[in-house]
Amino acid sequence: MAEEKKEAPPIGRVLVVAAHPDDPEFGFGATVAKFAREGAEVFYCVVTDGSQGGEDPHVPDEELTATRYQEQRCAAAKLGVKDITFLGFRDGYCEPNVELRKAITADIRRRRPDLVLTHAPVRMLVTQGIGGFHPDHLAVGEATLSAVYPDARNPRAYRELLAEGLEPHKVREVWLPGYTEADHFVEITPELLDLKIEAIMCHASQFQKPGIEAGAPGKWIRDRARTIGEKAGYQYAEGFRRLETA
Repeated sequence: MAEEKKEAPPIGRVLVVAAHPDDPEFGFGATVAKFAREGAEVFYCVVTDGSQGGEDPHVPDEELTATRYQEQRCAAAKLGVKDITFLGFRDGYCEPNVELRKAITADIRRRRPDLVLTHAPVRMLVTQGIGGFHPDHLAVGEATLSAVYPDARNPRAYRELLAEGLEPHKVREVWLPGYTEADHFVEITPELLDLKIEAIMCHASQFQKPGIEAGAPGKWIRDRARTIGEKAGYQYAEGFRRLETA
């Protein structure tokens, strides 16, 4: 008789690794809120300082960074996020190198998540627009997957982290935004979708740009959630590629 597969325990700890302030809400906001409401502890790791997220070149980088970090704290609080790590890498300059992998590995070991949510490290040429494929997103997605496997679980990787009390940790799953290839869908209630939009609107500095009309971000998010939901038989959903670690 074939051995019956044991059901995995519920996800109790979630880590979102994102390139910029506002990426967690755009990519995962409703799912984050749902996990938090169901009792999971959710943490953010924001990689860059967000200093290129503005239109006025005369605003000092440190001023814009302070604004964007505060906006990120506001958004995270609305969704029920427990804590945020700001790694402070320079916006626009991310590479999936050992320095970035080590920093993300340290936060994985610190937070010890069952599930990691992060960017897909691929440029999809079949979707409309290129805004979702910022080079920082690609770099952070690649570095995070490398941190999940093999770095975070390997006691010989970055052995100086052991001296900091950061013991190896094996992540159970990674979810990447699915775009056209989602194989896992999270049903989103209208209330959670409204909360996601409310959290996104905390990032006010990102909507003070030419060509962005009042209410446009909310409409775009709602339309996208409806389109994804239709693929899974829901009114609204967020879709992912689900990867189980070996």
